[in-house]
Amino acid sequence: MTGIKTTGEKKMMLFSGRAHPELAEEVAQQLGVGVVPTKAFDFANGEIYVRYQESARGADCFLIQSHTAPINKWIMEQLIMIDALKRASARSITVIVPFYGYARQDKKHRGREPISARLVADLMKTAGADRILTVDLHTDQIQGFFDGPVDHLFALPLLADYVGAKVDRSKLTVVSPDAGRVRVADRWCDRLGAPLAIVHKRRDKDVANQVTVHEVVGHVKGRICVLVDDMIDTGGTICAAADALFAHGAEDVIVTATHGVLSGPAADRLKNSKVSEFVFTNTLPTPSELELDKITVLSIAPTIARAVREVFEDGSVTSLFDEQ
Repeated sequence: MTGIKTTGEKKMMLFSGRAHPELAEEVAQQLGVGVVPTKAFDFANGEIYVRYQESARGADCFLIQSHTAPINKWIMEQLIMIDALKRASARSITVIVPFYGYARQDKKHRGREPISARLVADLMKTAGADRILTVDLHTDQIQGFFDGPVDHLFALPLLADYVGAKVDRSKLTVVSPDAGRVRVADRWCDRLGAPLAIVHKRRDKDVANQVTVHEVVGHVKGRICVLVDDMIDTGGTICAAADALFAHGAEDVIVTATHGVLSGPAADRLKNSKVSEFVFTNTLPTPSELELDKITVLSIAPTIARAVREVFEDGSVTSLFDEQ
């Protein structure tokens, strides 16, 4: 007989960056494991240092880091953590990115522009990531930017079931805030048995976050409208869409989004909006100044934990969403 035969079992380890440790702790609790202790700090010039306090040799490692503000710092920290795991002889490295940074830069609109979403995927692959697990990408095509498996999770069941349980479904209309969200809104309609409406808008291509709402396509008068989007950044698009719905006679408007980026003037816009409730998941931490009564945050941790378990046990992540 030649060689050595091992009798060891597979080992899962969960690691977290400093961007959103609360979500990592929730995922760890769902999995029944602890987050691996990690020493991480910034040098005086801004450089990041990371060292794991436990051996990762031969382990299936899952590294969670959501790209919240300051986004470039946390992306860099994640790349450094991936590199540390690769050099620590991890068996596999799965990068969990609840919110994928630069996802809106997924194509060239005009000449001399970058495709930054592809660059982020290339950086992760080069650093040593074997797999990416993420939630509600801005566009599905981003899955093809990474040369390896990408598990794309959806918050739709979590958000839709919450809304469906608290409103009169006979009066409910699902509204897409723009043409790009129509396919997602269609899936909401199928799940809730509600009709679809669309807010037609046009962006100023030379001014970031500048939106002009034109008209509402569909019946919204006297209806409870649920606006569905993947992310809310400054809140300009969604608040303008809500105003358009109220102007067309909507009885009430509820806004749902997977990712509450909520930067810049978002706090004031949400506070002053006539929208009765904003529903987000906790893929990103909610700013303390936005802890309002009309903001509801649902936990995506159980969904992520189930997907992690399926990946670790060589199961099917797709099976989590077969009921759709």
